Amino acid sequence: MGERERMTKVLNRLGAEFKPWRRYTDDPFLLLVGTVLSQNTNWRNTRVAYNQLTAKFKTPKQFAGADAREIRRLIKPAGLQQIKSRRLKQLARNICERHGGDLDSVLRMPLEEARRELLSLPGVGYKTADVLLVFAAGRNVLPVDTHIFRISKRLGIAPTKAGYEEVRLRLEELTPSERRGDAHMLLIQHGRRYCRSHNPLCGVCPVNDLCPIGIRHAKRAPRRT
Repeated sequence: MGERERMTKVLNRLGAEFKPWRRYTDDPFLLLVGTVLSQNTNWRNTRVAYNQLTAKFKTPKQFAGADAREIRRLIKPAGLQQIKSRRLKQLARNICERHGGDLDSVLRMPLEEARRELLSLPGVGYKTADVLLVFAAGRNVLPVDTHIFRISKRLGIAPTKAGYEEVRLRLEELTPSERRGDAHMLLIQHGRRYCRSHNPLCGVCPVNDLCPIGIRHAKRAPRRT
């Protein structure tokens, strides 16, 4: 079986296992806000904090002028409110000063230029930049988070010591462009439910027969097609 075929089987099975993900906003700045809030917490807490926050503040200008204590109070369910509130304020001010509060102007740039500009924003790393590019701008990138790093290496898709760009480019090579956003979300859900950092559930993993580690360690379930 070729690597592309194996990746297709992995995504098809995960697509049957998990509910489709619907993004909570089409606004690139609010998507950035949600991405910041999601760091080191689960989606349920992120959603509560996001809904509370965006009910009151919606634009970079509003965030830049908001009272930091009020932001901290609203985002408390997501945790790390001191750090996240400071980061949100910095991002909002930066976007207002450099782009007139219009993040769409960045996303309309050529891909690599847009990526560099996003990475220059305070607190924005490769994953956050790529999340904005794929979900807010429809660019053909596949963001890599800690779960996707782990899964890619366990599947043997990427070398153990591969960095972000190497893993991303390898996944993009194996994943059709139109499936990259879905692949990102499916792999994250898989990492949270089955392919955990500690004590992975290989015995009940829906792709264990496609994974070298699953083949070695899982109690084999009937083969799936």
